[in-house]
Amino acid sequence: MPETHVYSSAAVAAPHNLAAGAGQIVLAQGGNAIEAMVAMAATIAVVYPHMNGIGGDGFWLVREPGGRVRGIEACGPAGSLATASRYRSKGYETIPSRGPDAALTVAGAIGGWRLALDLATALGGRLPLDTLLADAIRHARQGCAVSPSEARYVPKEIDTLHDQPGFAQTFLNEGKPFAAGAMRRLPALADTLEQLAHAGLDDFYRGDLGREIAADLDRLGSPVTRADLEAYVPRERKALSLRRRDATLYNFPPPTQGLAALVILGIVDRLNVSRRESTAQYHGLIEATKRAFAIRDRTVTDYDRLDVDPASFLTTHSLDREAAQIDMRRAATVPLHGPGDGDTVWMGAIDKNGLAVSYIQSIYWEYGSGVVLPKTGIHWQNRGTSFSLDKSAVNPLEPGRRPFHTLIPGLAAFDDGRVMSYGSMGGDGQPQFQAQIFTRYADYGMSPADAVDAPRLLYGRTWGAESLSVKVEDRFDPACIAELRSMGHEIEELGGSYIDSLGHAGMLIRHPGNGRIDAVHDPRSDGGSSGL
Repeated sequence: MPETHVYSSAAVAAPHNLAAGAGQIVLAQGGNAIEAMVAMAATIAVVYPHMNGIGGDGFWLVREPGGRVRGIEACGPAGSLATASRYRSKGYETIPSRGPDAALTVAGAIGGWRLALDLATALGGRLPLDTLLADAIRHARQGCAVSPSEARYVPKEIDTLHDQPGFAQTFLNEGKPFAAGAMRRLPALADTLEQLAHAGLDDFYRGDLGREIAADLDRLGSPVTRADLEAYVPRERKALSLRRRDATLYNFPPPTQGLAALVILGIVDRLNVSRRESTAQYHGLIEATKRAFAIRDRTVTDYDRLDVDPASFLTTHSLDREAAQIDMRRAATVPLHGPGDGDTVWMGAIDKNGLAVSYIQSIYWEYGSGVVLPKTGIHWQNRGTSFSLDKSAVNPLEPGRRPFHTLIPGLAAFDDGRVMSYGSMGGDGQPQFQAQIFTRYADYGMSPADAVDAPRLLYGRTWGAESLSVKVEDRFDPACIAELRSMGHEIEELGGSYIDSLGHAGMLIRHPGNGRIDAVHDPRSDGGSSGL
């Protein structure tokens, strides 16, 4: 079973031990980090279905050994029938969270796997697709134990979720959620993965499998058509970057909130808080988050519909201006209008040659739309609920438009040759969790394991919570909590030491010279790290 923390020459990290194990096997077979990640992505889609699936989206950051960073945007647009007038005519004032009308965007994750494997081949990857998907197929066919995370998770709008087409037959046991450790088989999904292994990943969109997917979506009443699937292609995107102290940080451009993650780290850098785990450190992080989210909420939309260059917010002048607005003695009141929730998996891999991958895959809410396609066993995302039916909104619903995404894979390259792949799940929490684990390691000298283990906080909404309080685990110093309250922060103590809603984070660091990799994944999750 994978360890929480490993030292090795090639390593992976994932929030489920079977996914980490699949990646380790590929590395042992001579596969590179991209190939290992595809194996992990396929496996975790089977064994962690409340957090992700092949009916969802994904985003890749890949750093080649020579230093070039590539981004792969694998998010699908709204279907051609997904018009605001369609939803208005059905009586909706907002886009529903569950059901066929919530399954309104094309699933892009599989397209991203294909584009990533093209890059893997160019970098020397040689493993066949059926080898990469073998573990996922086996776990779906033979069954695997339901994870503790899934068993303890209470989805939002649970009755609505359980009533969706195909959900009860797939994810309930005699009408109730499976208990932790219970064996669950997904035979239809196993057939789908086998079809992909033999026919190729493009079959998901333009082959026999695509035809079956489209027919199921049509019968259920989804606004995604076969033509929408056939037209879908993933895109390579240039990563956003931030020069900070002794490192260059990379994150994903819109439609993701990667900009917010870099703005937070850029502002925090300028606050010059020297004492770690202090009131000043946490206050600065919270206030930086407020300012970053204000920028995000008025800016981030479909990449092809941007009104302003997101890199303009990462200039020295812009970050200096934002940092100067922070009062280090008092909490500011900044409304948060963002999306809040998001259930996701982050995974990382670095191989012996130094190829580094940061990847994130999601179906948005827990189990996505709740709709399970009967012929293929795919549960479809509800990412389209990020759209608004108000045509004047930053992200209005339009056919062919990409939705706003919380998904953000992170990478960093240090001047001394260290390379870091890092990230977390958690909706609005993702940029905050990235900032917390990165600064603890890079600015305050904590080990990777300690940086990921340390207590976290979250400003804003998270799973099932609509309040804009600062949510904290109970390992924080009580004196620090009292000081934050005295500064005007509304603190909500969650009453646990390791809380799922405060992220499943991970980090891998490759060191120069000996090529040693420190890899760690969150004790809050069901996974760990594995290496060679």
